[in-house]
Amino acid sequence: MKFDAQSIRKGPIFKNVVVYTIPIILTSILQLLFNAADLIVVGWFCGSDSVAAVGATSSLTNLIVNLFIGLSVGAGVAVAQGIGSGNDENTSDAVHTAIPVAAISGLILTAVGICFSEPMLRLMGTPEGKLLSLSALYMRIYFCGIIFSMLYNFGSAVLRAVGDTRSPLVFLTVAGVLNVVLNIVFVAAFKMDVAGVALATSISQAVSAVLILVALMKRSDSCRLIIKNLKIHKRALAKMVKIGLPAGLQGSLFSISNVLIQSSVNSFGNAAMSGAAAASSIEGFCYVSMNSFQQTALNFCGQNYGAGDIKRVKRITWICLATVAAVGLIIGNLFYIFGKNLLGIYITDSPEAIAYGMERLKFMLIPYFLCGIMDTITGSMRGIGSSVIPMIITIMGVCVMRVVWIYTVFAMPQYHSFSGLFISYPISWAITFSAVLISFLIIIKKKALKAKG
Repeated sequence: MKFDAQSIRKGPIFKNVVVYTIPIILTSILQLLFNAADLIVVGWFCGSDSVAAVGATSSLTNLIVNLFIGLSVGAGVAVAQGIGSGNDENTSDAVHTAIPVAAISGLILTAVGICFSEPMLRLMGTPEGKLLSLSALYMRIYFCGIIFSMLYNFGSAVLRAVGDTRSPLVFLTVAGVLNVVLNIVFVAAFKMDVAGVALATSISQAVSAVLILVALMKRSDSCRLIIKNLKIHKRALAKMVKIGLPAGLQGSLFSISNVLIQSSVNSFGNAAMSGAAAASSIEGFCYVSMNSFQQTALNFCGQNYGAGDIKRVKRITWICLATVAAVGLIIGNLFYIFGKNLLGIYITDSPEAIAYGMERLKFMLIPYFLCGIMDTITGSMRGIGSSVIPMIITIMGVCVMRVVWIYTVFAMPQYHSFSGLFISYPISWAITFSAVLISFLIIIKKKALKAKG
């Protein structure tokens, strides 16, 4: 089925949502496979300590990167609303602002990652010695290639805003295959341990970035990228910052709670760290399947809001919420049922680590649909230009709530366990979704009344 911007604003919503979202799900899964391949290869060839070292970096990496990834969300909304309003100049300005912002973001992140990886890992309580040195080495090499990840993410946001979700899938497939091959070569043949998987990830991300930029340069519409026109346009940047900065701050502050969770996990020892890292990778496949609907809601609502069709915005939101809930319930419970088998792919030398992994999966996967509907309603809010309110609600409902939980409930001896730690996740998802949904209903009603004059 041919899919373009017109399919977002016209035609059957459910069918178009599914056709649009499936390539995003597959693309997101391939992105996850970068890190999953890292964990699997080091687990096979280097042991559980290397798995723990790579896994210990994920929450810290997300904390550092998410602020700038939020700007890519803002870029997508700016392009989507420009297309929806039929303003080619605004659309082009957004595209030619997004790429320089991506490059600058990547350079800043590289400097931060190289200089501060080891001190931040120490602050998280990463055990001294082999684990700390391996984790720091992995992070430094990973951040040397982070500029390519930024270029890919911003470029993908532009393509998705115009309705093209297939090209990012094709490009990431090429990069994903390359990543797996290089992982095996660098780790199994050259014995590079975690440095090998980090280098493989950076090289594959460079390939995906080049492909996405070439695709933008070959377009014939207002989203065409012309190198000589690259420039930061103040109006386009302002819109990106207005939408993207709150989204980025939300993501970064969201990650702070995950860093504290990781620090708490570290206190249980190497087996717990290894089991949690493997479980987190498995959860990621369920998460990105649901989070893809957030991107769909954001771009569908963004274009239709730009076109002034508030009624269609509301219908899109309800359909996305119902669909993501079904996906989360099915995938989350299936992954939990086969949890031991899946954990065994990552961990081959520690039954204790697998037991810790299963305990985490129980509290994360079964109610994971709550996370999906929470993210999706947030995507709808951002699509209609409201990013600050969901940021505040999420900070309070997720970040603050989990931090308070760690220092109160989890601190009690009777609840100081993996179960006592991870049950905070579904509780925070339910609270936050309820609050954001109420806010959406109030704001969309006001916008509808304003549109009627």
